[in-house]
Amino acid sequence: MITSPSFDDVQALKQHREKLLAERRRLEALIANVEKTLLAKEGRIIMSDKEKFEAFKQQLIDENERKYGKEIREKYGDEQVNKSNEKVKNMTQAQYEEATKLGEEVLRVLHEAFLTGDPAGELAQKAADLHRQWLGYFWDHYSKEAHAGLAQMYVDDERFKAYYDQKQPGTAEFFREAIFIYTGKK
Repeated sequence: MITSPSFDDVQALKQHREKLLAERRRLEALIANVEKTLLAKEGRIIMSDKEKFEAFKQQLIDENERKYGKEIREKYGDEQVNKSNEKVKNMTQAQYEEATKLGEEVLRVLHEAFLTGDPAGELAQKAADLHRQWLGYFWDHYSKEAHAGLAQMYVDDERFKAYYDQKQPGTAEFFREAIFIYTGKK
């Protein structure tokens, strides 16, 4: 690629610099949060609940980046991942609590639906709709194609499959089928 006549080394260096600067900003914010938390733990300052929540959200984003960042950025692109991270950063504590409750509701309804054995049934379709609502807390915009693709990933990726199958083996496949029906996509 580098030896290609159409390769623009100046543009490549500019893009690389922007990525490095963004990473530096992320690390500086993380360091500032850790320093502030240390000061609070040592009793030298008192963090407000809002500051604690902001640090908590940043910790969630950083942990997700550490575990899955490279993988999801390659799959979905920097812009989409950055937009999702911004949604989390801008989330209020009430919104975070709503998203958490909704995620728990998705699992509860999904497990009830699994017992019916009908991915087209009312409960399974309710689980798929609740899942769509939950995604709204994290996705910049919703598409049926992306929702169906995520459902397929829940089956293909052993980490997600294990998560959904932990109570009832086969739940990930059932959920995928329910979401395929819900979205009208495969």
